Amino acid sequence: MSGPAITTTERERPPGRRSTRDWVVDSLCFVLAVGFGLLIGGQRLNSPPLDPAWLFPLDQVLGAVGCLALWWRRRWPLAIAIALVSVSWFSELTAGPMLVAIFTVAVHRPPRITWMILGFSVLTAYGYTVLRPESDIPWLVVFLFAVSLQTAAGGWGIMIYHRRKLVVSFRDRAARAEAEAELRAEQAHLRARDAIAREIHDVLGHRLSLLSVHAGALEFRSDATRDEIAGAAKVIRENAHQALQDLREVIGVLRAPVGEMPQPGLADVSELVAESDEAGMRVHLADVRQGTGPERAGRVAYRIVQEGLTNVRKHASGANVQVTLAGRPGDGLTVEICNSAVPEAHGDSGDGQGLSGQGLIGLAERVELVGGRLEHGRMTDGGWRLAAWLPWPP
Repeated sequence: MSGPAITTTERERPPGRRSTRDWVVDSLCFVLAVGFGLLIGGQRLNSPPLDPAWLFPLDQVLGAVGCLALWWRRRWPLAIAIALVSVSWFSELTAGPMLVAIFTVAVHRPPRITWMILGFSVLTAYGYTVLRPESDIPWLVVFLFAVSLQTAAGGWGIMIYHRRKLVVSFRDRAARAEAEAELRAEQAHLRARDAIAREIHDVLGHRLSLLSVHAGALEFRSDATRDEIAGAAKVIRENAHQALQDLREVIGVLRAPVGEMPQPGLADVSELVAESDEAGMRVHLADVRQGTGPERAGRVAYRIVQEGLTNVRKHASGANVQVTLAGRPGDGLTVEICNSAVPEAHGDSGDGQGLSGQGLIGLAERVELVGGRLEHGRMTDGGWRLAAWLPWPP
């Protein structure tokens, strides 16, 4: 047997504790049941006495007990309803409490239980009309009147039952929607943090690697001339200033509305290569694209070249670097950075450019977001290759 539809307020309330609203409703039901019994009892006093004579006093006692039982209708709704319906086949003063009990069962129990109680009450109503027929009213009228009152009480209770279930389902949906919204907000926050980390790594990693190259030259070139030291110091100062500018731009992008701040793209790759060339790297750019290239994929391509040059400075300083941009609408955009092998004394011979690096992990995420593919690995001549294919709509 299924339990009643319980609201959130009822679930949180201690067992046996009535709220102010419960007291008001229970008092109203008790008063209505008593009033209904007094009305019927008053009419019976003006009618011929019942036969046998003891039936009327017994009816009054049962009616009073039935009214008092309504104060426990919330705890035992089904038992009280069955008891009151059972005695209603000969007791007319229990009609009021019986209607309240049927209503209570309809509110707190599934409809199939209510219909069973209503069916039982119809049988007892028919038994009452047979056992105690009215002399001035046809039995069918009395029977239909009783059935209509019982059906109205049960139908009203069933309506409240379904309304409560609907309210509970709305609350559950609202709670689930709120939890899902919080989860989506948390996931968006995590994605935003990852994007910020990637952006800061890509921007500052490139500049700081240039600073490291020139600072290392000053450290190991003890025989450098005054002009060479001054030139290296100028490059360090300019790149430090540019790193601060890049950091301000990144912060500006984070503070500004989406899409308001400009982002580097394919058109800026030549300037990126020129900066690396001025820093002492041997970099050659081959741009064989047929078209300007898609904007979103262009930003990813710029970051791929930036990360590739940064990794060459870290792990293969002194190597020759080939940067290639190729593709056309419909075929996709291909970005490739290849560096030659260098002696172990000049660079990191380990797999320092693999996806274990945070920069390349960020690149893999960027490429995946635009629907592209990222490849990396050591070439047969000992060099390293970083390549990506990015979609280029026709």
